[in-house]
Amino acid sequence: MDRYVSLAYDYPVLGVFWTTMWIFLWVLWFFLLFRIIGDVFRDDSMNGWTKTAWLVFVIVLPFLGAFVYILARGRGMGRRETEAVLARQQVMDDYIRETAATATPAGPSPTDQLAKLSEIRARGHISDSEFQRAKEKILH
Repeated sequence: MDRYVSLAYDYPVLGVFWTTMWIFLWVLWFFLLFRIIGDVFRDDSMNGWTKTAWLVFVIVLPFLGAFVYILARGRGMGRRETEAVLARQQVMDDYIRETAATATPAGPSPTDQLAKLSEIRARGHISDSEFQRAKEKILH
């Protein structure tokens, strides 16, 4: 292993690659720890003492704690993430529907227009063919 490290610093491109790889792994490790900590807080099935125990385990022994947490609770981690994403999507969809409904001008509904059109025909102001054309226009 030491031979590869010294080889990396004999050639500057390998040194850059080696350093970049370690930075990438370090960032990836922190990302994993934050995911685990977020999952601990998101899980409603655990009580406060269990959450505290997992957090202490992950913080005091980070490598072992993270690996044990993923082995023990990894499947549920994905399920909880999926549920959270679906809940956020539902909230966004509801907001969009509510905003779109209030933003559009409230005109007469097609049912109201057809009722009014039937009244006009019943009074004899339009013929049956004119009624059919107007009805097609309202429905399409």
